[in-house]
Amino acid sequence: MSEPRTMTIEALEARVEAILRRAGLNPVQAGAVMRVIVAGERDACKSHGIYRLEGVLRTVKAGKVDPGAVPVVLPGDGSAITRVDARRGFAGPAFEAGLPVLVERTRALGLAALVINDCTHFSALWPDVEALAGHGLASLALCPSYSAVAPAGGIAALLGTNPLAFGWPRTQAPPYVFDFATSVAARGEIELRRRAGETLPEGWAIDGDGQPTTDPQTALAGAMLPFGGHKGSAISTMIELLAGVMIGDLTSPEVLAELGSTSLSPMHGELVVAFSPERFAGARRGDPLARAEILFDAILGQGARLPSQRRFAAREVSQTSGIALSAAETALLDRLLAEGLDAVG
Repeated sequence: MSEPRTMTIEALEARVEAILRRAGLNPVQAGAVMRVIVAGERDACKSHGIYRLEGVLRTVKAGKVDPGAVPVVLPGDGSAITRVDARRGFAGPAFEAGLPVLVERTRALGLAALVINDCTHFSALWPDVEALAGHGLASLALCPSYSAVAPAGGIAALLGTNPLAFGWPRTQAPPYVFDFATSVAARGEIELRRRAGETLPEGWAIDGDGQPTTDPQTALAGAMLPFGGHKGSAISTMIELLAGVMIGDLTSPEVLAELGSTSLSPMHGELVVAFSPERFAGARRGDPLARAEILFDAILGQGARLPSQRRFAAREVSQTSGIALSAAETALLDRLLAEGLDAVG
Protein backbone atom coordinates (compact mmCIF):
# COMPACT_ATOMS: atom_id res chain seq x y z
CA MET A 1 0.00 0.00 0.00
CA SER A 2 1.36 3.41 -0.97
CA GLU A 3 2.25 5.91 1.74
CA PRO A 4 2.47 9.71 1.78
CA ARG A 5 5.79 10.79 0.38
CA THR A 6 7.91 13.91 0.00
CA MET A 7 9.86 14.05 -3.24
CA THR A 8 12.42 16.52 -4.50
CA ILE A 9 11.43 18.45 -7.61
CA GLU A 10 14.05 16.52 -9.57
CA ALA A 11 12.76 13.15 -8.35
CA LEU A 12 9.18 14.02 -9.26
CA GLU A 13 10.32 15.21 -12.68
CA ALA A 14 12.03 11.88 -13.28
CA ARG A 15 8.97 9.93 -12.13
CA VAL A 16 6.49 11.91 -14.24
CA GLU A 17 8.70 11.77 -17.32
CA ALA A 18 9.10 8.01 -16.89
CA ILE A 19 5.31 7.64 -16.75
CA LEU A 20 4.89 9.65 -19.93
CA ARG A 21 7.61 7.74 -21.75
CA ARG A 22 6.03 4.47 -20.59
CA ALA A 23 2.79 5.70 -22.17
CA GLY A 24 4.52 6.22 -25.53
CA LEU A 25 5.35 9.93 -25.55
CA ASN A 26 8.59 10.77 -27.34
CA PRO A 27 11.28 12.80 -25.50
CA VAL A 28 10.05 16.11 -26.97
CA GLN A 29 6.47 15.56 -25.84
CA ALA A 30 7.27 13.88 -22.51
CA GLY A 31 9.79 16.51 -21.43
CA ALA A 32 7.58 19.51 -22.06
CA VAL A 33 4.43 17.91 -20.62
CA MET A 34 6.38 16.83 -17.54
CA ARG A 35 7.66 20.36 -16.92
CA VAL A 36 4.15 21.80 -16.89
CA ILE A 37 2.75 19.07 -14.63
CA VAL A 38 5.59 19.24 -12.12
CA ALA A 39 5.40 23.03 -12.10
CA GLY A 40 1.78 22.70 -10.98
CA GLU A 41 2.73 20.41 -8.09
CA ARG A 42 5.76 22.51 -7.20
CA ASP A 43 3.57 25.61 -6.91
CA ALA A 44 0.77 23.81 -5.00
CA CYS A 45 -1.63 24.11 -7.96
CA LYS A 46 -3.08 20.65 -7.40
CA SER A 47 -5.76 21.03 -10.07
CA HIS A 48 -2.99 21.43 -12.67
CA GLY A 49 -0.45 18.94 -11.30
CA ILE A 50 -0.22 15.16 -11.37
CA TYR A 51 -4.02 15.04 -11.28
CA ARG A 52 -3.78 15.85 -15.01
CA LEU A 53 -1.71 12.76 -15.82
CA GLU A 54 -4.69 10.45 -16.20
CA GLY A 55 -6.29 12.82 -18.70
CA VAL A 56 -3.06 13.00 -20.68
CA LEU A 57 -2.80 9.21 -20.87
CA ARG A 58 -6.50 8.82 -21.62
CA THR A 59 -6.19 11.26 -24.53
CA VAL A 60 -3.17 9.38 -25.90
CA LYS A 61 -4.99 6.05 -25.58
CA ALA A 62 -8.03 7.45 -27.41
CA GLY A 63 -5.81 8.45 -30.34
CA LYS A 64 -6.77 12.13 -30.01
CA VAL A 65 -3.17 13.32 -29.65
CA ASP A 66 0.04 12.20 -31.36
CA PRO A 67 2.54 11.18 -28.65
CA GLY A 68 5.34 11.12 -31.24
CA ALA A 69 4.72 14.61 -32.67
CA VAL A 70 7.59 17.02 -33.21
CA PRO A 71 6.29 20.60 -33.51
CA VAL A 72 7.41 22.70 -36.46
CA VAL A 73 8.04 26.44 -36.48
CA LEU A 74 6.71 27.52 -39.86
CA PRO A 75 8.57 29.97 -42.13
CA GLY A 76 7.78 33.59 -41.38
CA ASP A 77 5.66 35.72 -43.69
CA GLY A 78 7.39 39.01 -42.87
CA SER A 79 4.82 39.94 -40.22
CA ALA A 80 5.04 39.98 -36.42
CA ILE A 81 3.30 36.59 -36.30
CA THR A 82 5.21 33.37 -35.61
CA ARG A 83 3.22 30.22 -36.27
CA VAL A 84 3.93 26.77 -34.86
CA ASP A 85 2.29 23.63 -36.16
CA ALA A 86 1.98 21.37 -33.11
CA ARG A 87 1.39 18.39 -35.43
CA ARG A 88 -1.43 17.16 -33.17
CA GLY A 89 0.91 16.99 -30.20
CA PHE A 90 0.62 18.75 -26.86
CA ALA A 91 0.77 22.54 -26.54
CA GLY A 92 3.83 22.64 -24.27
CA PRO A 93 6.35 21.34 -26.82
CA ALA A 94 4.94 23.70 -29.46
CA PHE A 95 5.29 26.69 -27.13
CA GLU A 96 8.86 25.73 -26.24
CA ALA A 97 9.69 25.44 -29.96
CA GLY A 98 8.26 28.87 -30.75
CA LEU A 99 9.52 30.72 -27.65
CA PRO A 100 13.01 31.70 -28.94
CA VAL A 101 11.54 33.07 -32.18
CA LEU A 102 8.81 34.96 -30.32
CA VAL A 103 11.36 36.54 -27.98
CA GLU A 104 13.59 37.58 -30.88
CA ARG A 105 10.70 39.06 -32.87
CA THR A 106 9.31 40.93 -29.86
CA ARG A 107 12.66 42.51 -29.06
CA ALA A 108 13.08 43.53 -32.69
CA LEU A 109 9.57 44.87 -33.25
CA GLY A 110 8.33 45.73 -29.76
CA LEU A 111 5.24 43.55 -30.28
CA ALA A 112 4.91 40.04 -31.69
CA ALA A 113 2.52 37.10 -31.55
CA LEU A 114 2.84 33.33 -31.41
CA VAL A 115 0.08 31.25 -32.96
CA ILE A 116 0.00 27.56 -32.06
CA ASN A 117 -2.26 25.41 -34.21
CA ASP A 118 -3.47 21.81 -33.88
CA CYS A 119 -2.34 21.26 -30.30
CA THR A 120 -3.82 19.48 -27.32
CA HIS A 121 -3.95 21.64 -24.20
CA PHE A 122 -4.30 20.08 -20.77
CA SER A 123 -3.08 22.47 -18.11
CA ALA A 124 -2.32 26.06 -17.12
CA LEU A 125 -1.16 29.01 -19.24
CA TRP A 126 0.93 30.69 -16.56
CA PRO A 127 4.09 28.71 -17.48
CA ASP A 128 3.96 30.42 -20.89
CA VAL A 129 3.66 34.01 -19.68
CA GLU A 130 6.12 33.34 -16.85
CA ALA A 131 8.68 32.11 -19.38
CA LEU A 132 8.30 35.32 -21.37
CA ALA A 133 8.60 37.43 -18.22
CA GLY A 134 11.91 35.68 -17.65
CA HIS A 135 13.06 37.27 -20.91
CA GLY A 136 11.93 40.72 -19.76
CA LEU A 137 8.73 40.71 -21.80
CA ALA A 138 5.09 41.28 -20.89
CA SER A 139 2.59 38.93 -22.48
CA LEU A 140 -0.95 37.65 -22.82
CA ALA A 141 -1.84 34.00 -23.47
CA LEU A 142 -5.32 32.71 -24.24
CA CYS A 143 -7.04 29.64 -25.65
CA PRO A 144 -10.50 28.07 -25.91
CA SER A 145 -11.35 24.68 -24.41
CA TYR A 146 -14.42 22.50 -24.98
CA SER A 147 -18.01 23.52 -24.32
CA ALA A 148 -18.51 23.38 -20.56
CA VAL A 149 -19.74 26.87 -19.66
CA ALA A 150 -23.15 28.41 -20.29
CA PRO A 151 -23.12 32.01 -21.59
CA ALA A 152 -24.61 34.57 -19.22
CA GLY A 153 -28.37 34.11 -19.33
CA GLY A 154 -28.04 30.78 -21.15
CA ILE A 155 -29.05 27.32 -19.96
CA ALA A 156 -26.56 24.95 -21.62
CA ALA A 157 -22.82 24.51 -22.08
CA LEU A 158 -21.51 26.41 -25.11
CA LEU A 159 -18.32 28.30 -24.23
CA GLY A 160 -15.12 26.78 -22.90
CA THR A 161 -13.48 27.54 -19.58
CA ASN A 162 -11.29 29.71 -21.83
CA PRO A 163 -8.30 30.73 -19.70
CA LEU A 164 -6.55 34.08 -19.93
CA ALA A 165 -3.04 34.65 -18.55
CA PHE A 166 -0.90 37.77 -18.22
CA GLY A 167 2.71 38.20 -17.20
CA TRP A 168 4.80 41.28 -16.36
CA PRO A 169 8.57 41.07 -15.74
CA ARG A 170 10.15 42.21 -12.49
CA THR A 171 13.88 42.46 -11.82
CA GLN A 172 14.01 41.93 -8.04
CA ALA A 173 10.95 39.74 -7.47
CA PRO A 174 8.98 36.99 -9.17
CA PRO A 175 6.96 38.30 -12.13
CA TYR A 176 3.46 39.67 -11.82
CA VAL A 177 1.38 36.81 -13.20
CA PHE A 178 -2.26 35.91 -13.26
CA ASP A 179 -3.96 33.00 -14.98
CA PHE A 180 -7.64 32.34 -14.60
CA ALA A 181 -10.47 30.55 -16.32
CA THR A 182 -13.28 32.77 -17.51
CA SER A 183 -15.63 30.33 -15.79
CA VAL A 184 -16.26 30.88 -12.07
CA ALA A 185 -13.77 28.08 -11.38
CA ALA A 186 -11.55 25.77 -13.40
CA ARG A 187 -13.20 22.49 -14.37
CA GLY A 188 -10.42 20.70 -12.51
CA GLU A 189 -11.49 22.36 -9.27
CA ILE A 190 -14.99 20.91 -9.65
CA GLU A 191 -13.59 17.45 -10.38
CA LEU A 192 -11.34 17.60 -7.30
CA ARG A 193 -14.34 18.55 -5.15
CA ARG A 194 -16.30 15.65 -6.63
CA ARG A 195 -13.52 13.24 -5.74
CA ALA A 196 -13.34 14.67 -2.23
CA GLY A 197 -17.11 14.38 -1.71
CA GLU A 198 -17.48 18.14 -1.26
CA THR A 199 -20.25 20.42 -2.48
CA LEU A 200 -19.75 23.48 -4.66
CA PRO A 201 -20.33 27.08 -3.65
CA GLU A 202 -23.59 28.51 -4.94
CA GLY A 203 -23.29 30.30 -8.25
CA TRP A 204 -20.70 27.98 -9.76
CA ALA A 205 -22.86 25.76 -11.94
CA ILE A 206 -26.25 24.74 -13.30
CA ASP A 207 -27.76 21.33 -14.00
CA GLY A 208 -28.98 19.94 -17.31
CA ASP A 209 -32.23 21.88 -16.99
CA GLY A 210 -30.47 25.19 -16.38
CA GLN A 211 -31.21 25.19 -12.64
CA PRO A 212 -28.57 26.10 -10.00
CA THR A 213 -26.73 23.16 -8.42
CA THR A 214 -24.05 22.65 -5.77
CA ASP A 215 -23.48 18.98 -6.61
CA PRO A 216 -20.18 18.48 -8.51
CA GLN A 217 -21.38 15.46 -10.47
CA THR A 218 -24.53 17.27 -11.57
CA ALA A 219 -22.46 20.33 -12.44
CA LEU A 220 -20.09 18.31 -14.61
CA ALA A 221 -23.09 16.89 -16.47
CA GLY A 222 -24.66 20.35 -16.76
CA ALA A 223 -22.67 23.54 -17.19
CA MET A 224 -20.41 25.86 -15.28
CA LEU A 225 -21.11 29.59 -15.15
CA PRO A 226 -18.89 32.45 -16.31
CA PHE A 227 -17.27 34.65 -13.69
CA GLY A 228 -18.77 38.11 -13.33
CA GLY A 229 -21.94 37.28 -15.24
CA HIS A 230 -22.15 39.05 -18.59
CA LYS A 231 -18.61 40.46 -18.23
CA GLY A 232 -16.97 37.06 -17.97
CA SER A 233 -19.23 35.75 -20.70
CA ALA A 234 -18.10 38.53 -23.04
CA ILE A 235 -14.41 37.93 -22.28
CA SER A 236 -14.87 34.21 -22.87
CA THR A 237 -16.50 34.92 -26.22
CA MET A 238 -13.61 37.24 -27.12
CA ILE A 239 -11.21 34.34 -26.48
CA GLU A 240 -13.25 32.07 -28.77
CA LEU A 241 -12.89 34.72 -31.48
CA LEU A 242 -9.20 35.60 -31.02
CA ALA A 243 -7.75 32.19 -30.15
CA GLY A 244 -10.15 30.08 -32.20
CA VAL A 245 -11.79 31.81 -35.15
CA MET A 246 -9.03 34.36 -35.84
CA ILE A 247 -6.17 31.85 -35.86
CA GLY A 248 -8.06 29.35 -37.99
CA ASP A 249 -8.47 26.76 -35.26
CA LEU A 250 -11.33 25.14 -33.38
CA THR A 251 -13.81 26.91 -31.12
CA SER A 252 -15.02 25.21 -27.95
CA PRO A 253 -18.22 23.75 -29.51
CA GLU A 254 -16.12 22.40 -32.40
CA VAL A 255 -13.64 20.87 -29.94
CA LEU A 256 -16.39 19.03 -28.12
CA ALA A 257 -17.83 17.79 -31.40
CA GLU A 258 -14.38 16.52 -32.40
CA LEU A 259 -13.63 14.80 -29.08
CA GLY A 260 -17.11 13.59 -28.23
CA SER A 261 -16.24 13.70 -24.53
CA THR A 262 -15.10 16.09 -21.80
CA SER A 263 -12.96 13.33 -20.26
CA LEU A 264 -10.20 13.94 -22.83
CA SER A 265 -7.81 16.88 -23.08
CA PRO A 266 -9.12 19.45 -25.59
CA MET A 267 -7.46 19.96 -28.97
CA HIS A 268 -7.49 23.48 -30.40
CA GLY A 269 -5.07 26.39 -30.79
CA GLU A 270 -3.39 28.98 -28.59
CA LEU A 271 -2.54 32.64 -29.04
CA VAL A 272 0.31 34.37 -27.21
CA VAL A 273 1.00 38.08 -27.64
CA ALA A 274 4.28 39.47 -26.27
CA PHE A 275 5.28 43.09 -25.60
CA SER A 276 8.59 44.82 -24.95
CA PRO A 277 7.87 47.35 -22.15
CA GLU A 278 10.98 49.35 -23.05
CA ARG A 279 10.06 49.61 -26.72
CA PHE A 280 6.51 50.68 -25.90
CA ALA A 281 7.69 53.30 -23.38
CA GLY A 282 10.18 54.72 -25.85
CA ALA A 283 11.74 57.95 -24.64
CA ARG A 284 8.83 58.86 -22.41
CA ARG A 285 8.95 59.24 -18.65
CA GLY A 286 10.89 56.73 -16.58
CA ASP A 287 11.75 53.06 -16.75
CA PRO A 288 8.47 51.11 -17.16
CA LEU A 289 9.66 48.29 -14.92
CA ALA A 290 10.62 50.73 -12.15
CA ARG A 291 7.30 52.57 -12.50
CA ALA A 292 5.43 49.28 -12.24
CA GLU A 293 7.12 48.61 -8.90
CA ILE A 294 5.58 51.81 -7.52
CA LEU A 295 2.15 50.43 -8.36
CA PHE A 296 2.92 47.01 -6.88
CA ASP A 297 4.24 48.61 -3.67
CA ALA A 298 1.05 50.65 -3.37
CA ILE A 299 -1.09 47.50 -3.71
CA LEU A 300 0.94 45.62 -1.10
CA GLY A 301 0.98 48.69 1.13
CA GLN A 302 -2.79 48.42 1.53
CA GLY A 303 -2.49 44.87 2.82
CA ALA A 304 -3.60 43.36 -0.49
CA ARG A 305 -1.63 40.64 -2.23
CA LEU A 306 -0.46 40.27 -5.78
CA PRO A 307 -1.78 37.35 -7.84
CA SER A 308 0.44 34.25 -7.71
CA GLN A 309 2.07 35.32 -4.43
CA ARG A 310 0.88 32.14 -2.75
CA ARG A 311 2.08 30.11 -5.73
CA PHE A 312 5.56 31.61 -5.52
CA ALA A 313 5.65 31.05 -1.75
CA ALA A 314 4.73 27.40 -2.30
CA ARG A 315 7.52 27.17 -4.88
CA GLU A 316 10.08 28.29 -2.31
CA VAL A 317 8.91 25.59 0.08
CA SER A 318 9.11 22.95 -2.64
CA GLN A 319 12.59 24.04 -3.63
CA THR A 320 13.90 23.75 -0.08
CA SER A 321 11.77 21.00 1.45
CA GLY A 322 10.45 18.99 -1.50
CA ILE A 323 6.92 18.31 -2.73
CA ALA A 324 4.53 16.57 -0.32
CA LEU A 325 2.33 13.92 -1.94
CA SER A 326 -0.60 12.18 -0.31
CA ALA A 327 -0.92 8.41 -0.19
CA ALA A 328 -3.49 8.59 -3.00
CA GLU A 329 -1.17 10.69 -5.16
CA THR A 330 1.73 8.33 -4.52
CA ALA A 331 -0.48 5.38 -5.43
CA LEU A 332 -1.52 7.12 -8.64
CA LEU A 333 2.09 7.63 -9.69
CA ASP A 334 2.98 4.03 -8.87
CA ARG A 335 -0.01 2.68 -10.79
CA LEU A 336 0.55 4.81 -13.88
CA LEU A 337 4.21 3.85 -14.02
CA ALA A 338 3.46 0.16 -13.59
CA GLU A 339 0.52 -0.08 -15.98
CA GLY A 340 1.03 2.67 -18.55
CA LEU A 341 -1.96 3.18 -20.84
CA ASP A 342 -3.64 0.13 -19.32
CA ALA A 343 -4.14 2.20 -16.16
CA VAL A 344 -6.76 4.40 -17.84
CA GLY A 345 -10.12 3.58 -19.41
